[in-house]
Amino acid sequence: MRSIYCGELRAEHVGQTVTLCGWVDRRRDHGGVIFLDMRDRDGIAQVVIDPDAGEHFNTADRVRAEYVVKVTGRVKQRGEGLVNPSMATGEIEVFAEEVEILNASAPMPFQLDGFTNVGEDVRLKYRYLDLRRPAIANNLRLRSKVTTAIRNFLDSEGFLDIETPILTRATPEGARDYLVPSRTHDGKFFALPQSPQLFKQLLMVAGMDRYYQIAKCFRDEDLRADRQPEFTQIDIETSFLDETQIMDITERMISHLFKEYVGADLGPFPTMPFSEAMEKYGSDKPDLRIPLELVEIKDLMAKVEFKVFSGPANDPKGRVTALKLPNGNDLLTRKQIDDYAKFVSIYGAKGLAYIKVNDRSDVENGLQSPIVKFLDNDTREAILDRVDAQTGDIVFFGSDSAKVVSEALGALRCKLGEDLNLYTCDWAPLWVVDFPMFEATEAGLTSLHHPFTAPSCTPEELKANPEAALSRAYDMVLNGCELGGGSVRIHDETMQQAVFELLGIDAEEQREKFGFLLDALKYGAPPHGGLAFGLDRIIMLMTDSASIRDVIAFPKTQTAACVMTDAPGLVDDAQLTELNIRVQLPEKSE
Repeated sequence: MRSIYCGELRAEHVGQTVTLCGWVDRRRDHGGVIFLDMRDRDGIAQVVIDPDAGEHFNTADRVRAEYVVKVTGRVKQRGEGLVNPSMATGEIEVFAEEVEILNASAPMPFQLDGFTNVGEDVRLKYRYLDLRRPAIANNLRLRSKVTTAIRNFLDSEGFLDIETPILTRATPEGARDYLVPSRTHDGKFFALPQSPQLFKQLLMVAGMDRYYQIAKCFRDEDLRADRQPEFTQIDIETSFLDETQIMDITERMISHLFKEYVGADLGPFPTMPFSEAMEKYGSDKPDLRIPLELVEIKDLMAKVEFKVFSGPANDPKGRVTALKLPNGNDLLTRKQIDDYAKFVSIYGAKGLAYIKVNDRSDVENGLQSPIVKFLDNDTREAILDRVDAQTGDIVFFGSDSAKVVSEALGALRCKLGEDLNLYTCDWAPLWVVDFPMFEATEAGLTSLHHPFTAPSCTPEELKANPEAALSRAYDMVLNGCELGGGSVRIHDETMQQAVFELLGIDAEEQREKFGFLLDALKYGAPPHGGLAFGLDRIIMLMTDSASIRDVIAFPKTQTAACVMTDAPGLVDDAQLTELNIRVQLPEKSE
């Protein structure tokens, strides 16, 4: 029907007769001449209809916003002073010879322009309309280009695009599975994959050597701005490459994407051990654009009389840390400090102690804080020296369990960086490496990544001191966002059984859940490893979107629901009977 997209028209098309199809973005009537801004996937073009168009002028007179129309006309140069430099098509306009209404539109539930002020639930209910907005449509266009570039890059590196099953069985990946009842196997369930992890490892056993897949994955977990119950993963696995080589390939891929589509030169990615990231930044995905660091002062607080500090300082699982904000006296009001105290309470902190350094040369009278009375002059001096505090600075303190302090001050560091615009650069990439193999919980050891990650030691050393063991895992971080994570995998049955045993998975459960993997490892499994990137997060960063939902065509809400289709929905009794399932809803409290 069309001969060219609206957004493709340029001065070089002047004199040509074209046919456009699209939506009416805006209609204006100026002194008997009608102007239509026509919009399609590629952009907007201005169409002019004057009374000489006869019946087509009358047709244009009936047109309203979001009507679907077809226009045939001649491309003309805009007159002097009428060029619109803010539009890609601003040098030209189309003088219509024919106008046809292909479909009318009911009044819109919300405006599609940049000034739309409507709740996200309304936007998601009418997502097919929300996707017409250029901002959202452009996100999806970029996403399409990026996935094509990923395929081209990995194809050029010798990777094979191989699909893995969607209906599989539950595996311990750290989140709840979405379960699918089986009609043909009474009482049994499939699980939707949290990742293709085991299948891609089996592909390495099969000799595929280099695999990739842009895969749908599913996790039944609580949502955040950068999480969805179904998400898209760039899944990669290789054989006969160590972690350095895998990191090199994937770093080059990400650098290529950001250079091509954002114009960003990420440069070489520095590498940081997990222990250093937690010590300096309180996070395993630190935002290195922010020039603030946590400083350990546990040793300085061990003998102070103030139990808030001395308690955690003398607890092997405690942590006492300082965070200096240069020139904080000028940057923050007392109310803002109180607001930050409320902010860190989200992470379990019981308060936010601080010291204002009004005069660095006078530790007796030059410090302002409710806590200085609990610190002798020597301790005050030692703290200020440790953090290199100067006159005008504010020093914040965290004192609690190591987990609470790291999370609270790590989050405060990022919050200060964002609120005060402390960023020193646009992009700060990083590899975080040398993760612990396990994390100790009240229920026992759990895998920090997943139970198929290879340790950096022998099975005997792992069993002798599991909590000290490091893994051969690596995470790629950009601007404080984890783009992807991976590891060298276990390719030896003995090592895999040792990890399972430490995780409390006995021999019977190993056979039941992972017998196929253990069997595969017996038949010449090669050394292999891989990595998985969150495609949605990558596009969110590239487009500077506030929410991951803005880069997904049909996302779910914060409650994992689709307000457009009203999913999840009820299933009729006949279907449930066929599946031998009975629904028992929780009783409503009165």
